[in-house]
Amino acid sequence: MADDLSAVARFLYEAGTLKHTRRSGWWMAGVNDPESVAEHSWRTSLIASVIAKLEGADPARAAFLAVWHDTQETRTGDVNHLGKKYAPAGDPQAVTADQTAGMPDVLASAIRELVAEYEAKDSPEAVCARDADKLECMLQGIEYKAQGYANAQRWIDNSRARLTTGTGRRLADELLEQGPLDWLRNALGEKA
Repeated sequence: MADDLSAVARFLYEAGTLKHTRRSGWWMAGVNDPESVAEHSWRTSLIASVIAKLEGADPARAAFLAVWHDTQETRTGDVNHLGKKYAPAGDPQAVTADQTAGMPDVLASAIRELVAEYEAKDSPEAVCARDADKLECMLQGIEYKAQGYANAQRWIDNSRARLTTGTGRRLADELLEQGPLDWLRNALGEKA
């Protein structure tokens, strides 16, 4: 039946597991309790909308792509870069096809198209969403480093080097010039 939402309901429960799925690469930097995939995806979506707006792309589309960019990790887990050398993560499009099986066609096809667009890196919005993914990782690394995790510098440097948009690179430079609490000092009218 076209309006059967049972598969959608199952997926919503499944998506909730991302709130408990930790970003595993941070353990290599010594971070004891790293952010979850859901936390990462939320800020990535916000950053994607900012980058897209400043790059002249559709900010809503870029944020939408970023929301879905790691949903496959409900089934694959967060496989870090070293882990992918030995056990490559599942194909995001194949995982998404499995996740959306049984959903109303209008929804399933829209989700599959989003993931395919993100993976293809062809649209301006996908480029902005991918840059947002890297910029969020860099920003998280800056925050972890400020908490005393010196090894996070590797993630900061690698993420910065992988940015492709002018806006992403400029934002990275600005983030590196500021500290994680500079926003609070500014909001309170304190001098840096």
